[in-house]
Order: sequence, then structure tokens, then C-alpha cells
Amino acid sequence: MTEIHEKYMRRCIQLAKNGLGKTYPNPLVGSVIIWNDKIIGEGWHQQSGKPHAEVNAIRSVKNPEKLKDSTMYVSLEPCSHYGKTPPCSDLIIQHQIKKVVIGTTDPNPQVAGEGIKKLKAHGLRVETGILEEECKDLNKRFFTFQTQKRPYVILKWAQTQDGFIAPASQEIGKPIWISNAYSKQLVHKWRSEEQSILVGLNTALKDNPQLNTRLWEGENPTRILIDKDLKSLSYPDLHLLDQKIETIIFCKKPQKNQENLIFEGIDFHKDIPEQILARLYEHDLQSIIIEGGQKTLQAFIDANLWDEARVFTGSSYFKDGIKAPYFPHPANARISVNQDLLQVYEKG
Repeated sequence: MTEIHEKYMRRCIQLAKNGLGKTYPNPLVGSVIIWNDKIIGEGWHQQSGKPHAEVNAIRSVKNPEKLKDSTMYVSLEPCSHYGKTPPCSDLIIQHQIKKVVIGTTDPNPQVAGEGIKKLKAHGLRVETGILEEECKDLNKRFFTFQTQKRPYVILKWAQTQDGFIAPASQEIGKPIWISNAYSKQLVHKWRSEEQSILVGLNTALKDNPQLNTRLWEGENPTRILIDKDLKSLSYPDLHLLDQKIETIIFCKKPQKNQENLIFEGIDFHKDIPEQILARLYEHDLQSIIIEGGQKTLQAFIDANLWDEARVFTGSSYFKDGIKAPYFPHPANARISVNQDLLQVYEKG
């Protein structure tokens, strides 16, 4: 039975991944309904505010009469409270589905085992903990946000063969690319999957980045800029100030907010990464990509505030310049992206 449970739970996880980058602030969830050892219904949560995975799976069943003799598999505990949609546990009970197999419980205090209790209280058989670690990993952003009260942090940079992330000198506003076009498009895909993206002032001035998803279809992340003395406001041509995308600027003395420009004051004499992540939690941002530069990346590394790192090594040499961050961790994966090497690190 364990093998059968794992088989269908893997399908739930596969379905859930279709919603990556589209369900915030909700988690990724997939569901499968089995009748007579056959899949008769499938669904996943497609977008916040729209029906949950369990609802879509039930609606996909052609003969609803079969539901009372079926088993539902779902990667995350069905909700038990009213949010933008009614509780999924109520719908499952209504259709008299005889058994529910769950990957992992929901850490959200509004659920946190209450969905399971409700199902059991109405006589449904419930089994939990099927591929639990895989189901938690599926929602690593959501779980980090709920349990650690901060966004899931992804570090990202590109370095040369000799370990530099920028040349010794660079013309303002003209970035020098280390990685290739394929890697660049991949980064834009990553941006569409996360809720926010951060750079420091030096990167904003030197590279004048747009920090959007122009090379990939998907939502633009909220842009974050660290600018202690608001020097960026002296450069009106900066893309980060174009007010096209919501942008949060962390500074010492905040100004009045403008359209898509939010000023957040923090104490630059204290732990900056901790303060930033705490404020982003208040903004309900579940994930962030830290794109640099070196000083900014190193601050998050030194504070041990990272969950994942994605590091490109290009084919070029600088011989001199700004060194890549000091990051003494073994890579979990090494991937070839044309002539670039992508190394992925995950905190254990």
C-alpha cells in the first residue's frame, strides 16, 4: 500500500508544480482522486483567489457518484477555514469521500491540523505523512514564511573563471555580462517564480537593472533596493525608480510613499539583513532573490540568512576586479547551461 500511496502522492506533487509563481500567498497543492485503482480526477491550485486543488480535482470527476467510494490524495492538509474560498474539508465531507491521504500538515496557524481533525470527526479515514519531506520541499517558501517568519532567501550571482563578479572599472549604467544568454533567460524564469528581488545601491547605479521578467512570461517580482541615504533619487533615469513595478527602498530616513515606490526606514547600525527580512515578512513576501552586489550578498551569507544559492561561472577571466562572495559550502548540484556552469547550493 505504501508504494501505491507514494505513486499517487508523486502525481500530486507533479500537478502542484504547475502553479509555481502564481499562487502566492497560498501554497502549491496538487490533488488526485482514485476509484477502483484508477485516476478519475486531478487538480491543482492555479492562482490565489481561485479554487483550491481539492475543488478542481472534485470538479474534474465525470461521475460524482463515484466520489463516495473514492480515495483523495492531496499534497497538503485540506483547509478548514473561510478565506477567499470556502473550506476544502467541508467539500470533501459533503461528497462523502471515504478516505483522504495527505502528504503533510499545513503550518499555517489557521489550519495546523484542524482540517485533519474535521475530516476525522465526520468519519473519514485519514492517513498522513506520505512523502512528507518531498511535500514540505514543494512548499519550502511557504513553510519558511510560516515557521521562520521571513521570506525564503535565494542568493544568486555570476562569477568569472578566476572568481570575480565585476571588473575593476565599469562605465555607469552599462552592465558587463559574465553569463551567457541562456543563463540570463533562466534567471528571468526564476524571477517569475519568486515574489521579490533585491540589489544594493552600487549594483543599481553601475548596472541600472530592470529586475523584471521581460525574457520570460510571468509576474514581475517586487523590486527591493538598499539605499541608506537615498542617493538613487539623484539618478532619475534609474529603471528601479520608473514606478512601473512595486519597488521597496530601504533607507535611513524614509520619504512619503509614491505610486509603486515604498520607503522603509531601518537602523543601519544594526543587523541589516534581519531587519529587511522582518519588514518583507510584514509585506507578505514569501520569497526573495538576492542579486547583489558582493557586499550585499556577503551580508546575508555572514548572517546565515539564506536557504539556497545559485551561482553561475562563465567562461571569461577578469584578472582583477570585485571578488565573488566568500561562500565555503559544497554544491548540491552542478548543471551545464551551454558554456556556463551553474552550481546550486541548498542549506541542510
